[in-house]
Amino acid sequence: MSLQATLDAFKADFRAGKPPYNAPTDIHPIMERATADLIASGQAGRAAKAGDVAPSFVLRDAHGHAVSSQELLSSGPLVVSFYRGVWCPYCNFELQALQNTLPLIREAGANLVAISPQLAVNSQKSERVNQLDFPILSDPNNQTAADFGLRYALPDYLVELYQRLKNNLPAFNGDDSWTLPIPARYVIAPDRTIVYAEVNPDYTHRPEPEDLLPLLKQYAMA
Repeated sequence: MSLQATLDAFKADFRAGKPPYNAPTDIHPIMERATADLIASGQAGRAAKAGDVAPSFVLRDAHGHAVSSQELLSSGPLVVSFYRGVWCPYCNFELQALQNTLPLIREAGANLVAISPQLAVNSQKSERVNQLDFPILSDPNNQTAADFGLRYALPDYLVELYQRLKNNLPAFNGDDSWTLPIPARYVIAPDRTIVYAEVNPDYTHRPEPEDLLPLLKQYAMA
């Protein structure tokens, strides 16, 4: 099953109120409103795009080790996935799909990292729950996401809903700002040029990892 088919099946079960989430029916219009408002803001169109020079970053992985984009790019292209956090089931499905594709990504001569604003302890949970073998990086205050044009502030009505659902982002992220990254996936060539960008304000839609492989091979050989 493709990643998107998996996400669509989960979304149908979530909207139907099935376990383990048992989602109340009244939350869905609020979440859909937030997505529609983020789409209408046009922010996704202003984020880093193909042809731009990628911002450099040095972030710490789940175990406190510094990871440098420049160092990773010295050995080939780099896949960067921005995700919301371990609390987001759509993100976890995406991380699992990336893990399944990891051998082919590495065979193509590329590296892979995933970036979220969550604290290291929650990145460790991401690794453990999804059985990941690639670096999960913590982005304090969503600063790297901001550098890519992805950071946005949750509207007050969505903050209220998250609080009601006990989805406490300040506790997850160690940051009181109630901001998140728009989910995005980039391929960065060794010269720091962004050669692929998928930025989607609808967090229930994610690109297929396998679609990147021909591009990775092209830039690994360049």
